[in-house]
Amino acid sequence: MASIGEFDPLNSSVPATKIEITVSCRNLLDVDTFSRSAPVVVLYVQGIGTKEWREFGRTEVIDNTLNPDFVRKFVLDYFFEEKQNLRFDVYNVDSRSSNISKHKSFLGQTFCTLGEIIGSSGARLERVLSGIPGKKCGSIIFTAEELSNCRDIATMQLCANKLDKKDFFGKSDPFLVFYRSNEDGTFTICHKTEVIKNTLNPVWQPFTIPVRALCNGDYDRTVKVDVYDWDRDGSHDFIGEFTTSYRELSRGQSQFNVYE
Repeated sequence: MASIGEFDPLNSSVPATKIEITVSCRNLLDVDTFSRSAPVVVLYVQGIGTKEWREFGRTEVIDNTLNPDFVRKFVLDYFFEEKQNLRFDVYNVDSRSSNISKHKSFLGQTFCTLGEIIGSSGARLERVLSGIPGKKCGSIIFTAEELSNCRDIATMQLCANKLDKKDFFGKSDPFLVFYRSNEDGTFTICHKTEVIKNTLNPVWQPFTIPVRALCNGDYDRTVKVDVYDWDRDGSHDFIGEFTTSYRELSRGQSQFNVYE
C-alpha cells in the first residue's frame, strides 16, 4: 500500500505533515445490468495559484460492490495555513484500462478541503455524493490519520486449517482482510490477500507491508484479521476473525501466532 502521490504546493515554507486518507463508499448507484458496480475513487487537487484540478491518484477497483472499502490510500502533505481543495469523483469501471475516460460511468462526486477531513470528529468525514440529477448517489467516507516516521517493513505469510465450508458444491475460496484499530473502536482496512480457490486449508502467498500501514508504528495497536469465502457476486461469506498486534506477529512462527 505505497502512497500514490504527494501534494506539494509550490513556495510553501511551512513544514508539512503527512496525512493518510482512507476512503469508503456506501449505497452507490448500481449501473451494471448483470452485476453490481465496480467502483473506483479518483482524487483531484486544486492548484494553489492556477485553480486547475489535476489528478492526484486513484484507489483500486473493487468488483461487484456498492459499499467498497478501498485498501489503497491517499497520502497528502498537509499545510496548516493553506486551504487545500480536494475533489473526489467516483466511477464504475467497465475495463481495467488505465484510460478511465473510455471505460467508466460516473457515480457521483464531492468537494471538501483536507482541513475539513482532519478537523472532523474522530478525523472521520462523511459526505453525500451528488452530480447525477434526480438520483441518490450514496455517500463517501474519509478517515484521516497523521503518519508516523516508522520506516519498518514486514514480510509475513499466513495459513489456515479446517476452515468452515461455505460453498454448496465445493469447499471455500478463502481470503484475508487486515484492519488496524482506531481510538474510537472502529477499524481501518489496510491489506487484502489473494483468494485461494476450493480449500479449507489455505496457504497464502508471502506479502510485504509497511509497518506504518499495519499499525502506524504502534507495535501494540490491535490488528484485526477477517477470513472470508470469496463469491463472484461480491457477497463474500464471513468465516471468522481474530485479533493480534504487530508485536505478536513479529515473533514469527511459534505457538504465539496460532489463532482460533
